[in-house]
Amino acid sequence: MKENYCLQAALVCLSMLYHSQAFALERRNHLRPSFHGHHEKGKEGQVLQRSKRGWVWNQFFVIEEYTGPDPVLVGRLHSDIDSGDGNIKYILSGEGAGTIFVIDDKSGNIHATKTLDREERAQYTLMAQAVDRDTNRPLEPPSEFIVKVQDINDNPPEFLHETYHANVPERSNVGTSVIQVTASDADDPTYGNSAKLVYSILEGQPYFSVEAQTGIIRTALPNMDREAKEEYHVVIQAKDMGGHMGGLSGTTKVTITLTDVNDNPPKFPQSVYQMSVSEAAVPGEEVGRVKAKDPDIGENGLVTYNIVDGDGIELFEITTDYETQEGVVKLKKPVDFETKRAYSLKVEAANVHIDPKFISNGPFKDTVTVKIAVEDADEPPMFLAPSYIHEVQENAAAGTVVGRVHAKDPDAANSPIRYSIDRHTDLDRFFTINPEDGFIKTTKPLDREETAWLNISVFAAEIHNRHQEAKVPVAIRILDVNDNAPKFAAPYEGFICETTLLFQPIVTVSADDQDDTANGPRFIFSLPPEIIHNPNFTVRDNRDNTAGIYARRGGFSRQKQDFYLLPIVISDGGIPPMSSTNTLTIKVCGCDVNGALLSCNAEAYILNAGLSTGALIAILACIVILLVIVVLFVTLRRQKKEPLIVFEEEDVRENIITYDDEGGGEEDTEAFDIATLQNPDGINGFIPRKDIKPEYQYMPRPGLRPAPNSVDVDDFINTRIQEADNDPTAPPYDSIQIYGYEGRGSVAGSLSSLESATTDSDLDYDYLQNWGPRFKKLADLYGSKDTFDDDS
Repeated sequence: MKENYCLQAALVCLSMLYHSQAFALERRNHLRPSFHGHHEKGKEGQVLQRSKRGWVWNQFFVIEEYTGPDPVLVGRLHSDIDSGDGNIKYILSGEGAGTIFVIDDKSGNIHATKTLDREERAQYTLMAQAVDRDTNRPLEPPSEFIVKVQDINDNPPEFLHETYHANVPERSNVGTSVIQVTASDADDPTYGNSAKLVYSILEGQPYFSVEAQTGIIRTALPNMDREAKEEYHVVIQAKDMGGHMGGLSGTTKVTITLTDVNDNPPKFPQSVYQMSVSEAAVPGEEVGRVKAKDPDIGENGLVTYNIVDGDGIELFEITTDYETQEGVVKLKKPVDFETKRAYSLKVEAANVHIDPKFISNGPFKDTVTVKIAVEDADEPPMFLAPSYIHEVQENAAAGTVVGRVHAKDPDAANSPIRYSIDRHTDLDRFFTINPEDGFIKTTKPLDREETAWLNISVFAAEIHNRHQEAKVPVAIRILDVNDNAPKFAAPYEGFICETTLLFQPIVTVSADDQDDTANGPRFIFSLPPEIIHNPNFTVRDNRDNTAGIYARRGGFSRQKQDFYLLPIVISDGGIPPMSSTNTLTIKVCGCDVNGALLSCNAEAYILNAGLSTGALIAILACIVILLVIVVLFVTLRRQKKEPLIVFEEEDVRENIITYDDEGGGEEDTEAFDIATLQNPDGINGFIPRKDIKPEYQYMPRPGLRPAPNSVDVDDFINTRIQEADNDPTAPPYDSIQIYGYEGRGSVAGSLSSLESATTDSDLDYDYLQNWGPRFKKLADLYGSKDTFDDDS
């Protein structure tokens, strides 16, 4: 810091000396800085040429970071027409005017009132003007000038990163480039040496060096070995002022890691390895491990092992465990203690990847001797085959022999063997085994369609040592027997148009058989013998396990029969053959002219066909007439203050009125034939309606049986209601038909006629006479002959 203050003071002195010399030179030459050079006229009109200045007035300098007690004099502005009487006023404007730079409006001296930093701003552009002090009239045009901030060395060099990390291969040649570090200086690189940097190494010799001008770090020692030292810490300094005394400096740390190269071969730590193996060991079992050490890392330290010689080369093998870099010796074939008791192997360890640069150093491999001793053991039984496959027919009786397994004791003692089934593999206990001879039998009939193969495991154990046991898998194939009849492959359903032509195809069916293909190579489709000459449909076998159903005639009617059930016999080709009868439902449907199905619902068809536009209009008209009648009737009843329904002696016969005939009392039966009510047999048949002419003729609805002669009126009414409900051509009138009849020999009074002289009733007979024929017409529409309830 003391060096910085001294440098600043020296620069301030130099600047002040420079400006004082400039002003002295100006006084000596009688030159004063003005705004712009221009011509002036003398008193006699003579044009005078202004003298040329000896320095550029419109560029001033001020040193940065000045911390003196007084403002710094930047420069002086003066106009040639200023006679010194104070009539001229100097004005300063522009960047920093009034805040950073102030001007004495009389003398034109410019001072900097604040400390300036060139790294924040290098120059300021200002505008000067001379005006009349009294009138503010410009005396000269405005003139622009620049104030430059002069740099001092006040910023130390800074590296781009605080720490660097670099790698270089071990055993690299001297001068190998490692990394380049870069520093920057915020000072002005165009002024002096404030930003001229020089790099040097403070820590890291004698292993590394740095180029002074570029900052490139290079290796300085040959054959640096990673296995000896892997990581180095280097400190680099950057100093300005070209590295001279008084310059500022900055440092950074560089961590350099030596990367591995394959410069070391693998080495066994010992010359002989001793191992042992039991004769009971199975192939693939581990015998022992060897390891060759390689100080290299990564792929350079990978080692592979091989057996190159020895008398056990056929019985043993070695593999590499790349996680532990060990050689694993395994048993390749079983060994027998009674045959040979010791083996010797020669094992070689070599690098997987070899660097050609270091091959001259010698072979990158090593060998070792491995001696293996065979140990005696009580061996478990051995099956004569590694697995067994047996066959048995399905549905075979319990106790049928499936096959046999056989094992023996390989030891000299030759202990007896006992067999058992692993019940975890035979949970349903389909099989049993003879423990002495190993014969396997069934315990129940088997079904191939449930499972075609059954897999079990059989144990063989020594009688004297139950722990010595062996296990063998047994696969049992269930042979197929033709015990399943073929059936439809899917729930088929056929559709046929009413306009179907002769022998038109309806649907194609196929079949499935759970038995094996050997018992059903081809299916045969036919009709049962009793309907072989079916008049409606026929079956054609396509001889490819499918059959086509065809119409045997043309023209079907949904009104007569809307669906057919067609039995089809399907037989397989097994021995003996199996067959089944499957029923195909064929629906009769309505179709358009192109044969596309429209509807297969018979009732919907009847309704759609029976109600035409004219019928609907007639129905609506009838409804309107009924509503008008009801409204008029209710209105008249209210005027006479009578109830809508007359309950006189609880006798509903008051509601029965005869029309179109005056009558002669109860004995007169010509106008009203009561026999019709007593015997409705004659009207049980289908009676077409008079209001609507149906477009199609329909058969009488089934299920309506004729009533006997002794039936009373209630049964007759129920019969007529049921007929009306089931008649699709009936108009949808919401009306009620009520018939009153007490039977023969009634003691009730006779019914009044329209012309009766009885005066006890308040009925309006003129109204009833006018509407009588209309009620009769409505009664005819509903199928009634002579009577109609007046409240309807």
